[in-house]
Amino acid sequence: MKKNENAPYNYDSLTELHRKLGLPQPLHPLISLFNNVHQKIDYSNLPDLHTSTFYKISLKTTIRGQLKYGQSYYDFQEGGLIFVSPNQLTANDENNGDHSGYTLIFHPDFLLTYPLAKKIKQYGFFSYSTNEALHLSDKEKETIISIFKNIEEELQNRIDDFSQDIIISQIESLLNYSNRFYKRQFITRKAVNNDLLQKTEELLDHYFNDENLISQGIPTVQYLSEQLHLSPGYLSDMLRSLIGQNAQQLIQDKLIEKAKERLSTTNLSVSEIAYELGFEYSQSFSRLFKTKTNLSPLKFRRTFN
Repeated sequence: MKKNENAPYNYDSLTELHRKLGLPQPLHPLISLFNNVHQKIDYSNLPDLHTSTFYKISLKTTIRGQLKYGQSYYDFQEGGLIFVSPNQLTANDENNGDHSGYTLIFHPDFLLTYPLAKKIKQYGFFSYSTNEALHLSDKEKETIISIFKNIEEELQNRIDDFSQDIIISQIESLLNYSNRFYKRQFITRKAVNNDLLQKTEELLDHYFNDENLISQGIPTVQYLSEQLHLSPGYLSDMLRSLIGQNAQQLIQDKLIEKAKERLSTTNLSVSEIAYELGFEYSQSFSRLFKTKTNLSPLKFRRTFN
């Protein structure tokens, strides 16, 4: 079978990645930390499109140029903290420029037998796009850098029975601080997020009023996120911070609003309304309606008689 030349290159070895970056052998086969502050790193040897089997957390401080992550480009003039999960497609623009900052890379197997192996999947920012990077204040940046330095020092020390425990506790601290700082970011960028909320609601109103439901079905979180140029995870977390609901819940509420309007102003049957709203089965519509209102569609209609 002919190899697909456009297929992304996959790194499954830290040794190989270090060699591509012009770095010495990693100190541990499953985890590595390097920085462009003290080391000159050559990113030009990285394939344009690549994935890896590792988690990556990068603090980008003085970057010029663009980095592609998924389907989006992000201009890192301001810097920020980004998170990449295993097998996430990334690519360097050919004029990527300087990438000053720390990068922590670790394999999921490094976490085996530790609670963090399961808990790490709960940190939603690993599914965010790069244009949703965590922007840090100077004080927050100091906190993050101190954790990176602790991990760096531990890796450079002689490995012993306590090394892995200490490093994993530092990784967990890094993730917990990042979670806190992301919550702060949703608050401090509330004006921007309120604009996004308004655009989200306008998109849904237009969708529901444009007879798209019959031809295209109920709008999905993926559809909304693509229209807003956001990742599904970031969109849901942003909405939850503003209105206490994720994207799926907002879609359902808009759907119920439309259903109430049709039930109270038309003589259409429940099945006909369900079809108009994009449901394949009227039972599914009735079940959702009762879950949201504590009334069946017919009982709701009777309240207007």
